[in-house]
Amino acid sequence: MKFIDEYRDGKAAQEFARAIARITTKPHSLMEICGGQTHSIVKFGIDELLPEEITLIHGPGCPVCVTPLEQIDKAVELASRHDVIFCSFGDMMRVPGSSKNLLTVKSEGGDVRIVYAPIDAVRLAEKTPDKEVVFFAVGFETTAPANAMAVHYAKECDVANFSMLVSQVLVPPAIEAILSSPDNRVQGFLAAGHVCAIMGCEEYVPIASHYRVPIVVTGFEPVDILQGIYLCIKQLEEGRAEVENPYSRVVCDRGNTKAQELIRSVFTVVPRKWRGIGEIASSGLGLSEQFQAFDVERRFDLVEGGMDEPSECISGLILQGVKKPSECAAFGLGCTPESPFGAPMVSSEGACAAYYRYRRSETHPEKSGSKE
Repeated sequence: MKFIDEYRDGKAAQEFARAIARITTKPHSLMEICGGQTHSIVKFGIDELLPEEITLIHGPGCPVCVTPLEQIDKAVELASRHDVIFCSFGDMMRVPGSSKNLLTVKSEGGDVRIVYAPIDAVRLAEKTPDKEVVFFAVGFETTAPANAMAVHYAKECDVANFSMLVSQVLVPPAIEAILSSPDNRVQGFLAAGHVCAIMGCEEYVPIASHYRVPIVVTGFEPVDILQGIYLCIKQLEEGRAEVENPYSRVVCDRGNTKAQELIRSVFTVVPRKWRGIGEIASSGLGLSEQFQAFDVERRFDLVEGGMDEPSECISGLILQGVKKPSECAAFGLGCTPESPFGAPMVSSEGACAAYYRYRRSETHPEKSGSKE
């Protein structure tokens, strides 16, 4: 069944699946909130191991995917300037803007560079004082400490030609937005282990209590995900709504307090627009007043965009968990990783990319050489 038999702990994973089947007596819908978990679920066929009563919903757990269209357009605008060296992680290069992406800008002569850490961009700025060096700061809480450290270092060392285009987002407000929606069908969450490694579990307690949903901190291995599903289903079957942390080998309840202090010293909580979802209050991080000199939007007069997603792209519905990639008419046909309509087909954590890589033959068998 898929690749679960090839997984090194395949027998343990299948035992968890059997345990889930034994305790399941009614339908339940769970959402994983991490793109890495989505890829594991699709790759190993975890959803197909579960009883038919359990539905797994893919959430907006890909930071590249939720970066709004207008932020991509600002990145393209900056990268096209002759006096700018634009630095980004590699997975942002092909995310489509309203007219082009960063890779296209690079092919047209823009100085666009892939870096592996934000501090690399600061050091590049130190070496090239005649250029403005901009780093595209994208991510959930996981990337925030490294981005904060880069800004802190730039200030301490007076690197005046470094700035950031900030698009940091926060997970708990997104969970609340999903639960507050009139169309919500999520009854429990698998929380992202890497986010909780930084922020801990405590901020999820009031959400679980208020909305009466279990939240289980989960890793990325199939056994981790199946254990998280088991504990979530167990709570739902018993009528409980608590935060559980079986991923304690990585996550402690309070998280990494030093990293949290660093984040708070550089960033402040702001509203943030999510691609395909819209603005969510208090769901982002922006540079605090003390570090405003490194905010690219204060340094450059950027055009505020308001373009809509392509009409043929349903990435907004996919990011909200309303639809799955295979339900999109363009999936694997007009929309591919080489020519994407939306960000979820580009990112290594995007749900569309996962389905394209591991399940395209099930959706478009004629494209893979398989037959009915």
